Amino acid sequence: MPTNMSLFSVNAILILSTDDRSRILAKYYSAPHVPITGSSSANHAGINPYPTLKEQKAFEKGLLEKTVKQTSDVILYDGRVVVFKMEGDIMLYVVGGGDENEILLFGVVLALRDALSILLKNSTDKRTVIENYDLVSLAIDEIVDDGIILEIDPVVVASRVSKPPAQDIPSVKNIDLSEQGLMNAWEFGKNKFVERMRQI
Repeated sequence: MPTNMSLFSVNAILILSTDDRSRILAKYYSAPHVPITGSSSANHAGINPYPTLKEQKAFEKGLLEKTVKQTSDVILYDGRVVVFKMEGDIMLYVVGGGDENEILLFGVVLALRDALSILLKNSTDKRTVIENYDLVSLAIDEIVDDGIILEIDPVVVASRVSKPPAQDIPSVKNIDLSEQGLMNAWEFGKNKFVERMRQI
C-alpha cells in the first residue's frame, strides 16, 4: 500500500454559530493533484466530498448537531476526522481526511483559536468575528492555503495579519502643502544641492 506523500491535509475550515446554527465562515479545499492509483483515487482525502452548497450546509448542520454537546475535541464524522473548539457562541472546525493525523489538525484549530484571540483581543464571539471578517479570513489563509498547512504559531499568524498601529504610520498632518510651504521646500532642496556641489 503506497503512503500518502501529499502535503494536502485540510479539507475544510468552518466557523459556525451555536446560537442560530448558521454559517459564519466556511472554506472548503480540494487537492490540486489527485493521485491516479486505481480505485483509491475515488476515495482520496483530497477530493472535496461536498462540492455544492446544499451538501455543505447539510454536512455543517449534522456536524453542529453532533458536536454541540460533545466534551471531546476530535470526532470521526462522515468518514472525516473533525477537530473542533468552542469559543463563546461559535464553533471552530478543522476537517481532514479519514486517515489524517488528528494531532496535526488539532494544532491547526488551536492556532486558529489563539490567533483569533490575539487579533480580536480575547473577544472571540459571533459579533466580533463578523465585524472583523477580513482579519479572520486572512488568519485562516495564513494558517492553511489550499488545504496545505503553512503556519501554526498564532503569534506569527497574528503579526502577519494585524493592521499596523496608527502611531507607526507617518502623519501627513504636519506637511505644509501651501504655496509658501512648497517654496520653502524648494529653497531647502536648492541650498542642499548647492552645498553638495561645492563639496565636489
